[in-house]
Amino acid sequence: MNSKDRKFNIVIAGGGSTYTPGIVMMLVASQDRFPLESLTLYDNDAERQKALGDAIAILMKEQAPGIRFSYTTDPKEAFTDKDFCMAHIRVGKFAMREQDEKIPLRHGVVGQETCGPGGIAYGMRSITGMLEIMDYMAQYSPNGWTLNYSNPASIVAEACRVLRPKAKIINICDMPIATKTRMSYIVKKDPKDLDVRYFGLNHFGWWTSVTDELGNDLMPQIMDYVAENGYLTQKAIEKQHMEPSWQETHRKARDLLKVEPRFLPNTYLKYYLYPDYVVEHSNPDYTRANEVMNGREKRIFGAAKAIVEAGTAVNGGFEIDVHASFIVDLACAIAFNTHEIMLCIVENKGAICNFDPTAMVEVPCMVGSRGAEALCQGEIPTFEKGMMEEQLAVERLVVEAYVEHSYQKLWQALTLSKTVPSATVAKAILDDLIVANKDYWPELH
Repeated sequence: MNSKDRKFNIVIAGGGSTYTPGIVMMLVASQDRFPLESLTLYDNDAERQKALGDAIAILMKEQAPGIRFSYTTDPKEAFTDKDFCMAHIRVGKFAMREQDEKIPLRHGVVGQETCGPGGIAYGMRSITGMLEIMDYMAQYSPNGWTLNYSNPASIVAEACRVLRPKAKIINICDMPIATKTRMSYIVKKDPKDLDVRYFGLNHFGWWTSVTDELGNDLMPQIMDYVAENGYLTQKAIEKQHMEPSWQETHRKARDLLKVEPRFLPNTYLKYYLYPDYVVEHSNPDYTRANEVMNGREKRIFGAAKAIVEAGTAVNGGFEIDVHASFIVDLACAIAFNTHEIMLCIVENKGAICNFDPTAMVEVPCMVGSRGAEALCQGEIPTFEKGMMEEQLAVERLVVEAYVEHSYQKLWQALTLSKTVPSATVAKAILDDLIVANKDYWPELH
C-alpha cells in the first residue's frame, strides 16, 4: 500500500448526500497525489442517489475518464475489494433532522442535530447505519479502512469502540478544520502553515496552541480578534457555513472566550454554555434543517438536474467543498504512511493524562499505515475536565441504551445533558422522540 504507483478503489457510503459531489470533485482534483482505479457510490435510497449519480457520471466521463465509476444499492457490489470507504450517512435524512431540532425546542430545550437531545436521537439512528457499513467492509474488504464523517461523531465513535473494537475505522470531523481555516484568515496565513494543539470530545473542545511554520505564537492575535468578532471573517470559507444561523454561531465564540479566556473554543460549545440564549434565539418553526433543505439541498440537486439535462458538467454548479480536502488528506496519510499530524477521534490511551483512557477524544494524531495514533496533550484544567466527563457519560449512556434497549439509560442520558434543565423535561422529550423515531430506534423497555 506504500507504492506511489498504486491506484486505489474507493466507495462513498452516502452516495445521495449533498456532500458527495464535493468529495468526488476533490478526489478528481487530487489524482496527482491520490490516484484512483475506481470510485463507487453506495446508498440505500436509490432514487436520491440516482439524481446525483447520473450527474457525477457525466462529470467523471469529462474530467476523469480513466477512473471506473459506478453507483449501486447492492452492498456486495459496493464494498468488494475497496481500499477505503468514505462514509457520510444520514439515517432518516433531513426529515428526521428536522424532528431532532424541533422536538426539543417545543420543550424549551436546545434543538441541534449533534448536541443535546437532537444529537442523542440522531446518535441512536446513526449507530445502526454505521454498524451496517462496518460489517460490509469487514465482510467484503477486510483490509480496507473506513473514514467516517457521519454525525454525531462522538456517539458513533463510542459505539464503534464498544461494538466493533477491531474495525479499521477512523472517525473525523471537519469543524475544527473549518475553524482553523478561519484562524488562518485572521492571521493571514495558509491553513497548512498553522500548527495546532487541541483537546476535547467531538464538537466539544478547545485549542490550547496555534503557531505558524516558524513556531511563532499566534494565540494572542487570534484571541484578540475572537474577543471582538468571534470567528466571523470577511472572507467566506464555504457556502455550508454561511447561512444566518452559522454566522450567529461564529459570532457567539466571543462569549465562549469569556468563560474560558485561556483557550480558543469550538463553536459548538455555545449549546452547552449558553443553552438559554440559543433557545431564545431559535425559531421553533424554522430551524437549521429548514435552512439546509431550502439552501444547500436545493442548490446541489438543482445543479445535478441541470448537468443531466445539459449532458455536460462544464460550468455545472458542483464545487469542491473545503471539508472534502481533509478526507483526501487522511486517505493519503494512511495509504502512503506519511505520519501527517491531523485531528482525529481516537481512544484516549493517556493522550489527555488526567482523563479516562478509554474515552473517545478528539486530539492531534500522527496518521500512517497503522491508522491514527494520539499525541500527548498533557493534563487539562478542572473546568474542561468536568464538562468533558459529564458529556462523556451522556454519550456512553446513549450507547448502553442502544445495546440494552434501555429506556431508563436513555432517560438518564438526556437528564445528564447540560442542555436539559431537569429529569421531568428529559422524560417529556424522550417520549416524543420515541414516537418520532419508531422506525429507526431499537424498541426501548
